[in-house]
Amino acid sequence: MNTKDMTHGSPVKLILAFALPLFIGNIFQQVYNMVDTMVCGYTLGDGAIASIGAVSALWSLIINFAQGMNNGYALVSSRFFGAQDIRSLKRSIGHMIKLNVIVAAVLTAASVTFMRPLLEIMNVRGAIYHDSYVYIIIICAGMSSTIAYNMFSCILRAVGNSRTPLYYLMFSSVLNIIADVVCVKFIGMGIAGAAAATVFSQTVSAALCGVHLFRKYKAILPEAKDLRIEKTMLKEMLVNGMAMAFMLSVVDIGSVIFQRANNALGENYISAYTAARRIIVIFMSPLSSVSTAAATFVGQNRGARRFSRMDAGIKRVMVMEVIWGVFSCLVVYIFGGAMIRFTTGTDSDFIIRNGVLSLRLHFPFYPALGILLCMRNAMQALGHKIAPIISSSIELGMKIFSAAFLIPHFGFLGTCVTEPVTWALCMVFLCVIYFSRRRQMLFGPRGEHFFRKRRTVKA
Repeated sequence: MNTKDMTHGSPVKLILAFALPLFIGNIFQQVYNMVDTMVCGYTLGDGAIASIGAVSALWSLIINFAQGMNNGYALVSSRFFGAQDIRSLKRSIGHMIKLNVIVAAVLTAASVTFMRPLLEIMNVRGAIYHDSYVYIIIICAGMSSTIAYNMFSCILRAVGNSRTPLYYLMFSSVLNIIADVVCVKFIGMGIAGAAAATVFSQTVSAALCGVHLFRKYKAILPEAKDLRIEKTMLKEMLVNGMAMAFMLSVVDIGSVIFQRANNALGENYISAYTAARRIIVIFMSPLSSVSTAAATFVGQNRGARRFSRMDAGIKRVMVMEVIWGVFSCLVVYIFGGAMIRFTTGTDSDFIIRNGVLSLRLHFPFYPALGILLCMRNAMQALGHKIAPIISSSIELGMKIFSAAFLIPHFGFLGTCVTEPVTWALCMVFLCVIYFSRRRQMLFGPRGEHFFRKRRTVKA
């Protein structure tokens, strides 16, 4: 059984080693979206890019809710693994499985039933309405596969194995590229083919990851007695899961409102924003991967009660996030135009120019985004959920303000400045909360005593 104990050894080496497969996995995960955009753009034209982009925020809201739930469940499981409490680890995984079945069924039924009125609310109208509906309804119908893969990968990551989900994801991503080209270009299924290829690939990824988990990790998988609902465990799983899901959902609700306002600007602006978002998310992957690895690191060390080690790990992660943010900014300023052309296959100077504008306004704020992600994940793993939720609420408020004022008054420029300003505000808020209450967060009520003891020893 391949696991990783993160309670001993160099924090930087452990976090980077754990984050690398996550990063590669995130990149391949984005390949699903990138390939849809590229194949549709090169084969079907700029309108197809707009059709996908117009509903991307809505899909993110739906699936990130489920992903947030699994991330929260995994924090509980990683703590039990760090404490070497296998009995509780099995029970937590049992509850995770049951909760995911319920969430998958509810989200699939609700999204399929209410999709048409949702698209009306999103300002998806005119020439792109039909293609947008076809694309999103097929994706939502296959949502269970995405949730299953997320659940299996979260279980593996909770016990320190971030490599196995990567291998299966890489395979399915290549499969997705082949299926996209076959369905869209050769069979002529249009945008429905792009959606069907994505669902097929995600189903294969979930199946392979699940089979591996059930074959290789029987020692931590729940037995029949571990599948019984226990109120204490259920409450802990739901509190952690809902806190993570709410944090992501609040952000995504803001994104839906924000996307609605941007959709009103017209098809070309939607295409420019969609192309820029694909690049923004790709470069965001290292930031989110390292912060996710940091959450597992903090969760295991919290379970092992290695408090000063958590402190050192969080500081080092913040430095790494800033370094990547600066590097990303330099790359985008030099190659932004070429990236937009490659991503979309467009010849439209309007789309390229506005896509580059979006990139150049977003990326100077990437260091702030990295610190923000680190703070959110670390504080969740430490059990302090309120501040991350408040920061997500700030993000929601900013996007509502943008949809109501900035975009109507400043057009696409309002679209481009909203997220960078939001990242900066949320980073400042979380840093103030964390560093003003750092001792209590890391060490609990005995934090002051611990710090006084360390200072005495050094003296």
